[in-house]
Amino acid sequence: MQAEADVVTDEVQLHGERAGRAGRGWSWRLLANAFVLAGANHFVMPRAYERIVPPLLRGHAKRIVQLSGVAEVAGGLGVFVPATRRASGLALIALLAAVFPANLHMARAPHEFPHLPRWALYARLPLQPLMMVWAWRATRGK
Repeated sequence: MQAEADVVTDEVQLHGERAGRAGRGWSWRLLANAFVLAGANHFVMPRAYERIVPPLLRGHAKRIVQLSGVAEVAGGLGVFVPATRRASGLALIALLAAVFPANLHMARAPHEFPHLPRWALYARLPLQPLMMVWAWRATRGK
């Protein structure tokens, strides 16, 4: 009876490990695609991104949007490559930290974004750390 229980336990653990690997595989693919598409969108709709650059940096808004777009695309593409996945995950986390001031600006200056509901401007703030956790977890798998 104990031997049968051990076999069942081993099968459950093996299935759980496979499910964990499969979940990470799905997660990093989604992360990579999301960043590639979001980065490309910086070049499709640059004005939308330029408007959210904080006032202190507005003189460089075009360059900042272009650089962050390139960084998002490069980071997303790097997640696709197993050899660069971890480093790309760290780079995306740094990028998310670097663009957080834009989200903070939007929440603090809702009058500049009348087309967006105020709750949405504040809802963006906790999403940034959650995306950092996602980038970390999705790029730590094998």
